[in-house]
Amino acid sequence: MVVAAVYSQLDIRLDPRPLGEPADIETLHERDDLNLLFVLIDTLRADRLSTYGYERETSPTLDKLAVDGIRFSDHMAQSSWTKCSMSSLWTGLYPVSTGVTRSPQGLPDEAQMPAEIIREAGFRTAAIWRNGWISPGFGFSQGFEVYHSPRSAPTPMSVRREKPTLGVTGTDQDVVNSAIEFLRAQGDERWFLYLHLMDVHQYVYDEDTALFGTTYSDIYDNSIRWTDRVLGSLIHDLDVRGLRDKTMIVVAGDHGEAFGEHGREGHARDVQAEVTTTPLIVSLPFRLEPGIVVDTPTENVDLWPTILDMLKLQPLENVDGESRMPELMAAARGETLPPRDTPRYAHLDQTWGRTKEEPRPMVAVKEGPYRLVRAHGTKGWLYNRTNDPFEQIDIGEDEPEVLERFQALADEYLERPPAPWQASDVELDDAQLEQLRALGYQIE
Repeated sequence: MVVAAVYSQLDIRLDPRPLGEPADIETLHERDDLNLLFVLIDTLRADRLSTYGYERETSPTLDKLAVDGIRFSDHMAQSSWTKCSMSSLWTGLYPVSTGVTRSPQGLPDEAQMPAEIIREAGFRTAAIWRNGWISPGFGFSQGFEVYHSPRSAPTPMSVRREKPTLGVTGTDQDVVNSAIEFLRAQGDERWFLYLHLMDVHQYVYDEDTALFGTTYSDIYDNSIRWTDRVLGSLIHDLDVRGLRDKTMIVVAGDHGEAFGEHGREGHARDVQAEVTTTPLIVSLPFRLEPGIVVDTPTENVDLWPTILDMLKLQPLENVDGESRMPELMAAARGETLPPRDTPRYAHLDQTWGRTKEEPRPMVAVKEGPYRLVRAHGTKGWLYNRTNDPFEQIDIGEDEPEVLERFQALADEYLERPPAPWQASDVELDDAQLEQLRALGYQIE
């Protein structure tokens, strides 16, 4: 046994899960008691987590999930705007194929969703969310028996919000409280529970997690520490209920956050690395010593193809993403597979909230060490991440052949055929528009 993470300041316990072997991953699908917890932490960039090399101890709970689980070290989201990004994550399709790139658009009933597959396999399905961009009106509730936005409990006086908005009230503790109630009612059955946490987006923290300073960047780190602790309280509840050794936990992000690295702050403005590099961590119902690190580049469109493959459930059809089980198992065995670093894409329509204007797609293309970020009507900015990991030096003039090839990849991406279905147009009433504007976005 190993010492578990500190889930609260006064609670230090032993990890209840047994020690497993990599071969146990390949037999997960044989279990008839396995549950699935999917935690999406909104606005979480990977390089601000300790387990991804950050020097600050922002994420003890997530670190523990990674250290004896699976961490994907080079992972990319498909957009820096939640609705566009989550549409790709859930469907396994790039934004150009989903068509969900502007504010009125949503996923139609015809879109195949993982929750539908998991529910058909006999799991109880529930989602608890606090972000209006993933409301049921945009098609994200498909396959969930319960799709719930929790009522806000009174917020303790010690809790602070550096970016308060009217669109999101309460805290992620409300989500966890609702999750605990779900486990109380449904914990004896097989379940799939999706939690969408928002406190990092809102820069929420308290006196105990105010550890890193007072700039926006510092407070962002404080908020990660707060959210990490809130998540720890849910894992503690899984332990108490005897469910931890029956539950696979998947943690991901929809996009990151910028702090002036390329002249902008926040997100939903471009597709630079700081807003599209996100974590992907999988904790298994058993411990691995050591844990697995998958260094092969991956992206959010790979997430559900991989998880469904691990559980040997029906795959999503005709997707852009791929199951990364081969790379995962190779990493577990200490093997190296031939490179499969095909181009990866991120996409943001820079006029997504101004629907009277023409679309202006901005596309990022990453392959090997190179990454191109190309705004509509520009030649783009080409970076070599091997020598320039923070993407500050445009080498397009120095390597014109590489630039031309990546521009062609960006053009080919934008010409890809759409999904077999067409994105729906959702008419938003004034109240919905105001609530979404209150999140800090400009919508016209």
